[in-house]
Amino acid sequence: MTVASISAVALFATACGGSDDSGDSGGGTGGEIIAKGCEPENPLIGGNTGESCGHDIVELFTSTLFRYDPETSEPIADLAESVETEDNQNFTVKIKEGVKFHDDTEVKAKNFVDAWNYTANSENAQYLAYFFEPIEGYEDVTAEEEGAKPAKSEMSGLEVVDDYTFTIKTSEPVSNLPIRLGYTAFAPQPDSFFEDPEEFAKNPVGAGPYQLTEWSSGQQAVLEKFADYGGGAAKGNLDKITFRIYDDEEAAYNDLLAGNLDTLDNLPASALVDQQYRTDLGDRWAQEEYPAIQTVTFAPADVDPKYDDTKLRQAVSMAIDREKIITDHFDGAREPATGWVAPGVEGFKEGACGEYCEFNPEEAKKLLDEAGGFEGRMTISYNADSDHKPWVTATCNSIREALDVDCVAQPVTTFAQFREQIGDEEMKGMFRSGWIADYPHIENFLTPLYATDGSSNDGNYSNKEFESTLEEAAQAEGDESLALYQEAEAMLAGEDFPAIPMWYYTATIGWSENVSNVKVSQASGRPDLLNATANN
Repeated sequence: MTVASISAVALFATACGGSDDSGDSGGGTGGEIIAKGCEPENPLIGGNTGESCGHDIVELFTSTLFRYDPETSEPIADLAESVETEDNQNFTVKIKEGVKFHDDTEVKAKNFVDAWNYTANSENAQYLAYFFEPIEGYEDVTAEEEGAKPAKSEMSGLEVVDDYTFTIKTSEPVSNLPIRLGYTAFAPQPDSFFEDPEEFAKNPVGAGPYQLTEWSSGQQAVLEKFADYGGGAAKGNLDKITFRIYDDEEAAYNDLLAGNLDTLDNLPASALVDQQYRTDLGDRWAQEEYPAIQTVTFAPADVDPKYDDTKLRQAVSMAIDREKIITDHFDGAREPATGWVAPGVEGFKEGACGEYCEFNPEEAKKLLDEAGGFEGRMTISYNADSDHKPWVTATCNSIREALDVDCVAQPVTTFAQFREQIGDEEMKGMFRSGWIADYPHIENFLTPLYATDGSSNDGNYSNKEFESTLEEAAQAEGDESLALYQEAEAMLAGEDFPAIPMWYYTATIGWSENVSNVKVSQASGRPDLLNATANN
C-alpha cells in the first residue's frame, strides 16, 4: 500500500519583525509565562471547540494523529505511526504505542473511534460534528430533526482492528482526508470522558504536551507541561502557560507594556496607527501573513429577509472601501480580499469575487436600485471584547455614503455571547465573521462555511450545485480536485453572495521582556507558545 500524500503545501507568507531573530537570544526550557486569552464559546472539548478562543487552549492539551508545523503549516506526525490508503476511500491508521493521556491511561485505537463516533452523533450536539460527514455511516448517526434519536450510535466506516490500529472508510473517495486529521476535532478522548462528558468538561484531559491544571471561566486557564507526553510533534519549552481571559484588547495591550502580560496575539488598532507599537515595544513584535480571512455574513433569510437578495448583497460589498479602511485602521497590515479563500492554503486562487469586491459606489447604487432599494437601517454586529468597533464603524460609514442608506455598528459584549446569538439564530442584519484555516487546504474555507450542514455555516447558505461541485472536488485528485474547488468558490460570487469578503489577515503580535523565541504560528496566526522560551 502507498502512504497518502499529506504535504506539498507551501505558504506564501512574508515574515517581518522588530529583529531578525524574533527574540531568539536568551531563554531555554522551563519557566512560565502569561498569555492573553479570551472566553471560549463552548466547553473545552476537541469536538465542540471551533473558534480561536477555545482552540488556543485545546490545542495545547490535546494531541491528534498529526499536528500542523507552526513554521510551514504542513502536517507532521503526532500520535500517528502511519496512515495508508490505496484508493483514498479506505484508510488504515496505526498509532504510536505507549502514549499516555494525562490521567495515566494509554491512548488506544478505540479512544479515537469512540471519540469520533461521539462527536458525529447528533444526540450529543457537538459543534464540529460535520467534520465527520465524509465517513461512511455518518448519516446513520445524524437525525434529520433536532432532538430526534439517530438510527445508529456508531458510524459503519470506523472499525477497531487492534489496540493500535483502526480503519476509516469514507462514503466516497476523499483525496485530502489525511491532512484534515490534524484538526482538534479528531482528537482521541480517554475512557473517563464517556462516563460523564459534562463532568469531564470541567476538568478536561488530553494527550497533549501540556495538561490543563486549572480552568476558571472568565478568568484564566492554567496549563503545565506534561512530563509523559508521547507524541512526536512538539514537546514545548515552557513549564507553565497561563491564559488570562481579557474582554478588552486595549487593557491587554496596557498590561503587556507594563510587563503584566507576556504575549498578545492581536495588537489593538490604536497601536497599529502610525506603527505606534514599534515605538512601544522596540524589537518585541512580529508581523506575518497567515491563512485567515475577515468576512461579513448576512443573517439567514428566515431570520432577516430584508437582506435576501443577491444584488443587494453585491451592492453592499461594492460600497465598502476596503483599501481606505485598511489604511486608516490597520496601518496597511491587511490585504483586501478578492475571494472567500485566504492565501497560504493549497488551491488558493486570486479573484474569485471579481468586480463585487472592488470599491465602486456608482455600480453599487445601481445594483441596490435594481434590487428594489433597502428600507430601514442596516446593521453590522460585532463582539465588543475585541478591537472591531473602529473598522465596523468605518465599514458602515462607507456603506452609508455610497448607498445613501443608514448603517450602524452594533456591539455584543463578549465573543461567547456573540457566537451564542448567531448559533441561536437571533442575530439580524449583518455580522462580522472570520475564518482561520483548520488545515491548509482550500476545502476548509468552503465546506464548513458554505455547505448546507457546515459546522460554521452561520448564514444557513444552501446551494445544490455548489455542494455537488464540492463532492466532485473531494473525489478527484491533484490539480483536477483543486480546479473543482476553485469552481465552487467562484459560484459564491454570482449565485447568492452569502458573505462579503473583507480582507486577508496579517498577524501582528507582541511580547514582554520575560519571553523570547516568539514567532507567529502559520497554523493559527497566534503566538507559537510551544517553541517560546521564558527568560525567568
